Amino acid sequence: MPQSDQGATKDRYTLIPRTAIFVRRGDEYLLIKGAPTKRLWAGKYNGIGGHVERGEDLLSSARRELLEETGLTADLWLCGTVLVDAGQTGICLFVFCGENARGEIQASEEGAVEWLKKDALLQLPTIEDLPILLARIDEMQRGDLPFAARSFYDEHDKLMVVFGE
Repeated sequence: MPQSDQGATKDRYTLIPRTAIFVRRGDEYLLIKGAPTKRLWAGKYNGIGGHVERGEDLLSSARRELLEETGLTADLWLCGTVLVDAGQTGICLFVFCGENARGEIQASEEGAVEWLKKDALLQLPTIEDLPILLARIDEMQRGDLPFAARSFYDEHDKLMVVFGE
């Protein structure tokens, strides 16, 4: 099918693919605290991840981002997707879980990496949807079907994350 027949119109999203990686070790998660120089999420805790580059598959992108931002490798699997409403453009966030981290942790220009207990996040500055996503991920085991969710801001500018059934 030619590109012109793909159905891209102004009333549909143009999606930007991104990955988010949550590596766990027992009751801890590997998170990054955004560098103070970052335009977005400076000083806030988030999962590891970033853009999927052209020509890259999703798993390769997640592995690359994990290595670039933390110096680690891990066994990764797709645990969910989140369609983020960002106006005419949307973000398709591919969420990966990981275990069996290998290597030595190193900081990057993106920020400092730390192993943190999920409960400790209640007292730390995080991006808005991190506690919601971690609550869902924390219930999952390798082999579970991936979740599907969408996120958007309601009329009161509150972030909403809705999981599909």
